[in-house]
Amino acid sequence: MNVAKSGYRVFSANSSAACTELAKKITERLGVELGKSVVFQESNRETRVDVKESVRGQTIFIIQTIPRDVNTAIMELLIMAYALKTSCAKNIIGVIPYFPYSKQCKMRKRGSIVCKLLASMLAKAGLTHIITMDLHQKEIQGFFSFPVDNLRASPFLIQYIQEEIPDYRNAIIVAKSPAAAKRAQSYAERLRLGLAVIHGEAQCAESDMADGRHSPPCVRNTTGHTGLELPSGKQQAPFPGIELPIMMAKEKPPITVVGDVGGRIAIIVDDIIDDVGDFVAAAEILKERGAYKIYIMATHGLLSADAPRLIEESAIDVVVVTNTVPHEVQKLQCPKIKTVDVSMILAEAIRRIHNGESMAYLFRNITVDD
Repeated sequence: MNVAKSGYRVFSANSSAACTELAKKITERLGVELGKSVVFQESNRETRVDVKESVRGQTIFIIQTIPRDVNTAIMELLIMAYALKTSCAKNIIGVIPYFPYSKQCKMRKRGSIVCKLLASMLAKAGLTHIITMDLHQKEIQGFFSFPVDNLRASPFLIQYIQEEIPDYRNAIIVAKSPAAAKRAQSYAERLRLGLAVIHGEAQCAESDMADGRHSPPCVRNTTGHTGLELPSGKQQAPFPGIELPIMMAKEKPPITVVGDVGGRIAIIVDDIIDDVGDFVAAAEILKERGAYKIYIMATHGLLSADAPRLIEESAIDVVVVTNTVPHEVQKLQCPKIKTVDVSMILAEAIRRIHNGESMAYLFRNITVDD
Protein backbone atom coordinates (compact mmCIF):
# COMPACT_ATOMS: atom_id res chain seq x y z
CA MET A 1 0.00 0.00 0.00
CA ASN A 2 1.34 3.42 -0.89
CA VAL A 3 1.72 5.52 2.24
CA ALA A 4 0.68 8.71 0.49
CA LYS A 5 -2.59 7.15 -0.70
CA SER A 6 -3.49 5.25 2.45
CA GLY A 7 -5.00 8.30 4.14
CA TYR A 8 -3.36 7.55 7.48
CA ARG A 9 0.04 7.35 9.10
CA VAL A 10 1.42 5.01 11.75
CA PHE A 11 4.05 6.37 14.14
CA SER A 12 6.00 4.86 16.99
CA ALA A 13 6.45 7.05 20.06
CA ASN A 14 9.23 4.95 21.59
CA SER A 15 12.80 6.19 21.86
CA SER A 16 14.06 2.65 22.56
CA ALA A 17 14.78 0.38 19.58
CA ALA A 18 13.59 -2.70 21.49
CA CYS A 19 10.15 -1.12 21.91
CA THR A 20 9.63 -0.45 18.19
CA GLU A 21 9.56 -4.14 17.21
CA LEU A 22 5.81 -4.44 17.66
CA ALA A 23 5.24 -1.25 15.64
CA LYS A 24 7.34 -2.67 12.77
CA LYS A 25 5.36 -5.91 12.76
CA ILE A 26 2.06 -4.01 12.67
CA THR A 27 3.14 -1.77 9.78
CA GLU A 28 4.41 -4.80 7.83
CA ARG A 29 1.00 -6.44 8.15
CA LEU A 30 -0.71 -3.21 7.09
CA GLY A 31 1.63 -2.73 4.13
CA VAL A 32 2.59 0.82 5.15
CA GLU A 33 5.80 2.42 6.27
CA LEU A 34 6.42 3.63 9.79
CA GLY A 35 6.03 7.41 10.00
CA LYS A 36 9.17 9.52 10.07
CA SER A 37 9.78 10.96 13.50
CA VAL A 38 12.54 11.29 16.06
CA VAL A 39 11.93 10.62 19.75
CA PHE A 40 14.88 11.04 22.10
CA GLN A 41 15.93 12.11 25.56
CA GLU A 42 17.90 15.32 26.11
CA SER A 43 20.96 15.28 28.34
CA ASN A 44 18.78 16.56 31.20
CA ARG A 45 16.33 13.65 30.61
CA GLU A 46 13.67 15.83 28.97
CA THR A 47 11.79 14.15 26.13
CA ARG A 48 11.88 15.69 22.67
CA VAL A 49 9.74 14.69 19.68
CA ASP A 50 10.25 15.87 16.09
CA VAL A 51 7.75 14.83 13.41
CA LYS A 52 9.58 14.73 10.09
CA GLU A 53 6.63 14.72 7.65
CA SER A 54 3.33 16.50 7.11
CA VAL A 55 0.32 15.06 8.94
CA ARG A 56 -2.19 17.80 8.13
CA GLY A 57 -5.69 16.38 7.72
CA GLN A 58 -4.45 12.81 8.28
CA THR A 59 -5.65 10.10 10.66
CA ILE A 60 -2.65 9.21 12.83
CA PHE A 61 -2.08 6.00 14.79
CA ILE A 62 0.57 6.18 17.52
CA ILE A 63 1.87 2.78 18.63
CA GLN A 64 3.34 2.94 22.12
CA THR A 65 4.62 -0.13 23.91
CA ILE A 66 5.49 0.34 27.57
CA PRO A 67 9.01 -0.68 28.67
CA ARG A 68 10.29 -0.78 32.24
CA ASP A 69 10.70 3.01 32.24
CA VAL A 70 6.94 3.57 32.34
CA ASN A 71 6.92 7.29 33.06
CA THR A 72 9.27 8.11 30.17
CA ALA A 73 7.06 6.13 27.80
CA ILE A 74 4.00 8.07 28.99
CA MET A 75 5.72 11.40 28.38
CA GLU A 76 6.82 10.26 24.92
CA LEU A 77 3.22 9.42 24.07
CA LEU A 78 1.81 12.66 25.46
CA ILE A 79 4.38 14.85 23.72
CA MET A 80 4.01 13.08 20.37
CA ALA A 81 0.20 13.31 20.56
CA TYR A 82 0.42 17.02 21.32
CA ALA A 83 2.96 17.54 18.52
CA LEU A 84 0.62 15.88 16.04
CA LYS A 85 -2.35 17.86 17.36
CA THR A 86 -0.53 21.15 16.84
CA SER A 87 0.48 19.93 13.35
CA CYS A 88 -3.23 19.78 12.42
CA ALA A 89 -3.70 16.01 12.35
CA LYS A 90 -7.37 15.14 11.83
CA ASN A 91 -7.61 12.22 14.28
CA ILE A 92 -5.01 10.90 16.70
CA ILE A 93 -5.52 7.31 17.80
CA GLY A 94 -3.30 5.72 20.42
CA VAL A 95 -2.44 2.03 20.10
CA ILE A 96 -1.37 1.13 23.64
CA PRO A 97 -1.39 -2.68 23.95
CA TYR A 98 -0.56 -2.56 27.66
CA PHE A 99 -2.18 0.41 29.38
CA PRO A 100 0.10 1.58 32.21
CA TYR A 101 -1.13 2.31 35.74
CA SER A 102 -4.13 0.06 35.08
CA LYS A 103 -3.73 -1.55 38.50
CA GLN A 104 -4.17 1.86 40.12
CA CYS A 105 -7.81 2.12 39.07
CA LYS A 106 -9.35 2.07 42.55
CA MET A 107 -9.11 4.38 45.52
CA ARG A 108 -6.84 2.96 48.20
CA LYS A 109 -6.58 4.70 51.55
CA ARG A 110 -5.55 8.31 50.84
CA GLY A 111 -4.07 7.63 47.42
CA SER A 112 -5.55 8.53 44.07
CA ILE A 113 -7.00 6.86 41.00
CA VAL A 114 -3.94 7.36 38.81
CA CYS A 115 -5.52 5.57 35.85
CA LYS A 116 -8.23 8.24 35.69
CA LEU A 117 -5.56 10.96 35.79
CA LEU A 118 -3.71 9.34 32.88
CA ALA A 119 -6.92 9.10 30.86
CA SER A 120 -7.51 12.83 31.34
CA MET A 121 -3.93 13.63 30.33
CA LEU A 122 -4.22 11.63 27.12
CA ALA A 123 -7.43 13.41 26.18
CA LYS A 124 -5.88 16.80 26.90
CA ALA A 125 -2.83 15.94 24.77
CA GLY A 126 -5.08 15.36 21.76
CA LEU A 127 -5.90 11.65 21.55
CA THR A 128 -9.37 10.96 20.16
CA HIS A 129 -9.47 7.15 20.40
CA ILE A 130 -7.51 4.33 22.04
CA ILE A 131 -6.87 0.73 21.07
CA THR A 132 -5.64 -1.38 23.97
CA MET A 133 -5.66 -5.01 25.05
CA ASP A 134 -6.94 -6.78 28.17
CA LEU A 135 -7.36 -3.85 30.54
CA HIS A 136 -6.82 -4.91 34.14
CA GLN A 137 -10.41 -3.84 34.88
CA LYS A 138 -12.91 -3.33 32.07
CA GLU A 139 -14.47 -0.43 34.00
CA ILE A 140 -11.34 1.62 33.16
CA GLN A 141 -12.99 2.39 29.81
CA GLY A 142 -15.38 4.66 31.71
CA PHE A 143 -12.48 6.96 32.68
CA PHE A 144 -12.11 8.16 29.09
CA SER A 145 -14.07 10.87 27.32
CA PHE A 146 -13.46 9.21 23.93
CA PRO A 147 -13.92 5.68 22.50
CA VAL A 148 -11.78 2.80 23.79
CA ASP A 149 -11.45 -0.55 22.01
CA ASN A 150 -10.34 -3.16 24.55
CA LEU A 151 -9.13 -6.10 22.45
CA ARG A 152 -8.61 -9.62 23.83
CA ALA A 153 -5.54 -11.83 23.64
CA SER A 154 -7.36 -14.99 24.74
CA PRO A 155 -7.91 -16.38 21.20
CA PHE A 156 -4.13 -16.36 20.63
CA LEU A 157 -3.37 -17.93 24.01
CA ILE A 158 -6.06 -20.57 23.51
CA GLN A 159 -4.59 -21.35 20.09
CA TYR A 160 -1.18 -21.79 21.74
CA ILE A 161 -2.69 -24.23 24.24
CA GLN A 162 -4.31 -26.28 21.49
CA GLU A 163 -1.27 -26.36 19.22
CA GLU A 164 1.74 -26.32 21.55
CA ILE A 165 0.68 -28.24 24.66
CA PRO A 166 0.72 -31.99 24.05
CA ASP A 167 -2.27 -33.80 25.51
CA TYR A 168 -3.94 -30.52 26.47
CA ARG A 169 -7.19 -32.47 26.84
CA ASN A 170 -5.71 -33.76 30.10
CA ALA A 171 -5.25 -30.19 31.34
CA ILE A 172 -7.20 -28.17 33.88
CA ILE A 173 -7.54 -24.38 33.94
CA VAL A 174 -6.52 -22.85 37.28
CA ALA A 175 -7.39 -19.49 38.84
CA LYS A 176 -4.66 -18.51 41.30
CA SER A 177 -7.22 -16.60 43.37
CA PRO A 178 -11.03 -16.33 43.50
CA ALA A 179 -10.74 -12.92 41.84
CA ALA A 180 -9.36 -14.58 38.69
CA ALA A 181 -12.06 -17.28 38.59
CA LYS A 182 -14.21 -15.59 35.92
CA ARG A 183 -11.32 -15.28 33.47
CA ALA A 184 -10.32 -18.90 34.15
CA GLN A 185 -13.91 -20.05 33.64
CA SER A 186 -14.01 -18.33 30.25
CA TYR A 187 -10.89 -20.25 29.13
CA ALA A 188 -12.20 -23.53 30.56
CA GLU A 189 -15.54 -23.25 28.75
CA ARG A 190 -13.98 -22.54 25.37
CA LEU A 191 -11.41 -25.33 25.74
CA ARG A 192 -13.99 -27.74 27.21
CA LEU A 193 -11.73 -28.31 30.22
CA GLY A 194 -12.22 -28.48 33.96
CA LEU A 195 -11.70 -25.58 36.37
CA ALA A 196 -9.80 -25.32 39.66
CA VAL A 197 -9.48 -22.36 42.03
CA ILE A 198 -6.77 -21.74 44.61
CA HIS A 199 -8.11 -20.14 47.76
CA GLY A 200 -6.59 -19.44 51.15
CA GLU A 201 -4.21 -17.37 53.23
CA ALA A 202 -1.32 -17.55 50.74
CA GLN A 203 -3.27 -15.34 48.36
CA CYS A 204 -3.42 -11.55 48.54
CA ALA A 205 -6.27 -10.37 46.38
CA GLU A 206 -6.77 -6.71 45.53
CA SER A 207 -10.23 -6.83 47.07
CA ASP A 208 -8.62 -7.35 50.47
CA MET A 209 -6.99 -3.93 50.37
CA ALA A 210 -8.63 -0.84 51.84
CA ASP A 211 -10.43 1.23 49.25
CA GLY A 212 -9.79 4.51 51.04
CA ARG A 213 -13.21 5.00 52.54
CA HIS A 214 -12.69 3.27 55.88
CA SER A 215 -11.21 6.12 57.89
CA PRO A 216 -12.60 6.21 61.45
CA PRO A 217 -15.27 8.83 62.05
CA CYS A 218 -14.32 11.91 64.00
CA VAL A 219 -14.92 11.50 67.71
CA ARG A 220 -16.94 14.37 69.08
CA ASN A 221 -16.84 14.92 72.80
CA THR A 222 -20.34 16.08 73.69
CA THR A 223 -19.77 16.21 77.46
CA GLY A 224 -21.22 19.45 78.81
CA HIS A 225 -22.43 20.49 75.37
CA THR A 226 -25.86 22.08 75.51
CA GLY A 227 -26.44 22.39 71.79
CA LEU A 228 -25.66 24.71 68.90
CA GLU A 229 -26.89 28.27 69.02
CA LEU A 230 -28.63 29.32 65.83
CA PRO A 231 -28.73 32.94 64.56
CA SER A 232 -32.32 33.18 65.80
CA GLY A 233 -31.14 32.45 69.33
CA LYS A 234 -32.74 29.01 69.46
CA GLN A 235 -30.83 25.93 70.56
CA GLN A 236 -30.34 22.89 68.30
CA ALA A 237 -30.11 19.45 69.86
CA PRO A 238 -26.52 18.15 70.13
CA PHE A 239 -25.29 15.83 67.38
CA PRO A 240 -25.72 12.25 68.64
CA GLY A 241 -22.62 10.07 68.94
CA ILE A 242 -22.10 7.41 66.26
CA GLU A 243 -21.70 3.87 67.49
CA LEU A 244 -20.64 1.45 64.79
CA PRO A 245 -20.62 -2.32 65.25
CA ILE A 246 -17.22 -3.84 65.88
CA MET A 247 -15.51 -4.71 62.60
CA MET A 248 -14.24 -8.26 62.73
CA ALA A 249 -10.88 -8.77 61.01
CA LYS A 250 -11.04 -10.90 57.87
CA GLU A 251 -9.29 -14.21 58.33
CA LYS A 252 -8.62 -16.40 55.32
CA PRO A 253 -8.97 -20.15 55.58
CA PRO A 254 -5.97 -22.48 55.13
CA ILE A 255 -4.75 -22.84 51.57
CA THR A 256 -7.13 -24.93 49.50
CA VAL A 257 -7.34 -26.06 45.90
CA VAL A 258 -10.96 -26.33 44.84
CA GLY A 259 -10.85 -28.92 42.06
CA ASP A 260 -8.86 -32.06 41.28
CA VAL A 261 -5.46 -31.35 39.68
CA GLY A 262 -3.88 -34.74 40.40
CA GLY A 263 -2.22 -36.24 37.33
CA ARG A 264 -3.23 -33.21 35.20
CA ILE A 265 -1.53 -30.39 33.34
CA ALA A 266 -2.29 -27.20 35.29
CA ILE A 267 -2.70 -24.02 33.24
CA ILE A 268 -2.87 -20.83 35.32
CA VAL A 269 -4.39 -17.88 33.42
CA ASP A 270 -4.22 -14.17 34.26
CA ASP A 271 -3.96 -10.80 32.53
CA ILE A 272 -0.64 -9.57 33.98
CA ILE A 273 2.43 -11.39 35.25
CA ASP A 274 4.76 -8.97 36.98
CA ASP A 275 5.72 -9.89 40.53
CA VAL A 276 5.80 -13.66 40.12
CA GLY A 277 5.69 -14.52 43.83
CA ASP A 278 2.00 -15.48 43.73
CA PHE A 279 2.52 -17.60 40.62
CA VAL A 280 5.51 -19.42 42.11
CA ALA A 281 3.56 -20.14 45.31
CA ALA A 282 0.58 -21.36 43.29
CA ALA A 283 2.84 -23.66 41.23
CA GLU A 284 4.29 -25.22 44.39
CA ILE A 285 0.80 -25.88 45.75
CA LEU A 286 -0.32 -27.45 42.48
CA LYS A 287 2.75 -29.68 42.44
CA GLU A 288 1.94 -30.81 45.95
CA ARG A 289 -1.60 -31.63 44.82
CA GLY A 290 -0.32 -33.85 42.01
CA ALA A 291 -0.13 -31.67 38.88
CA TYR A 292 2.72 -32.97 36.74
CA LYS A 293 3.22 -29.92 34.50
CA ILE A 294 2.43 -26.26 35.09
CA TYR A 295 1.90 -23.52 32.50
CA ILE A 296 1.33 -19.81 33.11
CA MET A 297 -0.67 -17.95 30.45
CA ALA A 298 -0.83 -14.15 30.65
CA THR A 299 -1.40 -11.28 28.23
CA HIS A 300 1.13 -8.79 29.57
CA GLY A 301 4.53 -10.12 30.59
CA LEU A 302 6.03 -7.29 32.63
CA LEU A 303 8.34 -9.70 34.48
CA SER A 304 9.96 -7.06 36.65
CA ALA A 305 12.90 -7.33 39.01
CA ASP A 306 14.04 -10.94 39.62
CA ALA A 307 11.06 -12.53 37.87
CA PRO A 308 13.13 -14.48 35.28
CA ARG A 309 15.35 -16.00 37.97
CA LEU A 310 12.41 -16.90 40.20
CA ILE A 311 10.61 -18.55 37.30
CA GLU A 312 13.71 -20.51 36.33
CA GLU A 313 14.13 -21.81 39.88
CA SER A 314 10.43 -22.58 40.44
CA ALA A 315 8.15 -25.51 39.66
CA ILE A 316 6.73 -23.60 36.70
CA ASP A 317 7.47 -25.35 33.41
CA VAL A 318 6.47 -22.71 30.83
CA VAL A 319 5.37 -19.07 30.95
CA VAL A 320 3.49 -17.88 27.85
CA VAL A 321 2.95 -14.15 27.31
CA THR A 322 2.17 -11.93 24.34
CA ASN A 323 4.40 -9.25 22.85
CA THR A 324 2.34 -6.32 24.17
CA VAL A 325 5.36 -5.54 26.37
CA PRO A 326 8.98 -6.01 25.22
CA HIS A 327 10.66 -8.79 27.20
CA GLU A 328 13.53 -10.06 25.05
CA VAL A 329 16.04 -9.55 27.87
CA GLN A 330 13.94 -11.63 30.25
CA LYS A 331 13.71 -14.42 27.64
CA LEU A 332 17.49 -14.56 27.47
CA GLN A 333 17.62 -14.91 31.25
CA CYS A 334 14.90 -17.59 31.39
CA PRO A 335 14.28 -20.03 28.49
CA LYS A 336 10.94 -21.01 30.06
CA ILE A 337 9.39 -17.76 28.77
CA LYS A 338 7.60 -18.07 25.42
CA THR A 339 6.02 -15.32 23.30
CA VAL A 340 2.80 -15.19 21.29
CA ASP A 341 2.55 -12.51 18.59
CA VAL A 342 -0.62 -10.37 18.68
CA SER A 343 0.36 -7.87 15.98
CA MET A 344 -2.25 -9.43 13.67
CA ILE A 345 -5.27 -8.31 15.71
CA LEU A 346 -3.78 -4.86 16.36
CA ALA A 347 -3.16 -4.34 12.64
CA GLU A 348 -6.68 -5.49 11.81
CA ALA A 349 -8.12 -3.10 14.42
CA ILE A 350 -6.22 -0.20 12.82
CA ARG A 351 -7.46 -1.15 9.35
CA ARG A 352 -11.08 -1.47 10.46
CA ILE A 353 -11.09 1.81 12.38
CA HIS A 354 -9.59 3.70 9.46
CA ASN A 355 -12.10 2.19 7.00
CA GLY A 356 -15.04 2.73 9.34
CA GLU A 357 -15.77 -1.00 9.56
CA SER A 358 -17.36 -2.80 12.50
CA MET A 359 -15.06 -4.12 15.22
CA ALA A 360 -17.50 -6.89 16.18
CA TYR A 361 -15.55 -9.49 14.18
CA LEU A 362 -12.58 -9.07 16.52
CA PHE A 363 -14.77 -9.91 19.53
CA ARG A 364 -16.50 -13.02 18.16
CA ASN A 365 -16.83 -15.85 20.67
CA ILE A 366 -15.50 -13.54 23.41
CA THR A 367 -17.41 -13.73 26.68
CA VAL A 368 -18.16 -10.76 28.91
CA ASP A 369 -15.89 -12.10 31.67
CA ASP A 370 -12.90 -12.67 29.40
